[in-house]
Amino acid sequence: MTQSPVWHPYAHLLTQQAAPKVVGGEGARFRLENGETLLDATCSWWCMIHGYSHPRLVAAIKAQADTLCHVMLGGLTHEPADRLARELVRITPTGLNHVFFSDSGSVGMEVAMKMAVQYYHLRGKPEKHRMLSLMKAYHGDTSGCMAVCDPEEGMHSLFAGYLPRHHFAPAPTAPYDAAPETVAQDLAALRAALERHHHEIAALLMEPLLQAAGGLNMTSPEYLKGARELCDEFDVLLVFDEVATGFGRTGKLFAADHAAITPDIMVLSKGLTGGYLGHAATLATDRVHDAFIGESPLHAFMHGPTFMGNPLACRVALESLAVFEEENYLDKIAGLNRILRTELLQEPALHRHPRVRDVRVLGATAVIEVHDATALQGVAAFARTRGVWLRPFGRWLYTMPAYITPEADMRHIAQVMKDWFR
Repeated sequence: MTQSPVWHPYAHLLTQQAAPKVVGGEGARFRLENGETLLDATCSWWCMIHGYSHPRLVAAIKAQADTLCHVMLGGLTHEPADRLARELVRITPTGLNHVFFSDSGSVGMEVAMKMAVQYYHLRGKPEKHRMLSLMKAYHGDTSGCMAVCDPEEGMHSLFAGYLPRHHFAPAPTAPYDAAPETVAQDLAALRAALERHHHEIAALLMEPLLQAAGGLNMTSPEYLKGARELCDEFDVLLVFDEVATGFGRTGKLFAADHAAITPDIMVLSKGLTGGYLGHAATLATDRVHDAFIGESPLHAFMHGPTFMGNPLACRVALESLAVFEEENYLDKIAGLNRILRTELLQEPALHRHPRVRDVRVLGATAVIEVHDATALQGVAAFARTRGVWLRPFGRWLYTMPAYITPEADMRHIAQVMKDWFR
């Protein structure tokens, strides 16, 4: 067989192995062309929250395809986009009343940043055109997003000379259930960054509670509350990147719900469509949206992805949300959390292992962090021999399973993760 012309992501071309070919999937498993079946511990980069071949989601796509596959949203609209926008306003934190669609989480964040910069320009403060991000942050691979990812430990240092320069605050260190004084230290560091640079900062960008691809750093809801207060004090917009955390991953529908606050802008993707089609939404409050109302040509928001509001994506997103609510997915997530806490967080031998630096669990997410990335070399192949698809990165061996993963399968995933350290 000749080598595929597909250029795979994040692959070292000299040493990469031939990629297994997936031919189908059902539930929490996908099937390879050789007949092998693997339990997906990562739900395809955290988006396939309902698993594979969910009958209601597949039927929704087929039904929509019979009516309208795509039409431009420029100057036109359609029922799936209108309905999805209304549903997103209903379920997100109070006040996020306006929805701008795009086609991926990274582009959704680009929209948020442009929205913030133009907001201040329209308010007569064009000098506020930089972002404040957090160390350990990851917001995507497009150029604007690369510029607000961790510049030291992130994956984009090669492009530093090409990217615009923004500001960074230290990553929060206080865990989810941290003592107030620990959170106060994190907020003091954030305040210091805002005091120095607020005059040119349009927005604080944050992955709330769970900094995902930057190392699965888990933080406190009190940090979110403090950040909201600091943004109000320094006249900076608060942007929540809930691409990874949205739709239940942290144990509540949105990470913002843990703190009972509303950001000025929120970005959603991944679980938005249950992973079945690429789509994203950037939501904004009246405060942000209404600044764009005016007679000048500068009041138009100059952004318009070709596939924004795609009818197929909107229709499957509506069905995904209906399944999530009707089948009480938050209860399913709580069940997965209990298993992960029991099997990993409360496993003394794992914490004592000399190669293990930390073990963390939040919602339907668990990670074993090691001191050195070499400690995880070979773990993917090891897991595959036990029927599990695990794809660690750097120093982090993690699971973000589909929410429909049965209890026995969830325990098996955790057991395979532990067995690697035995």
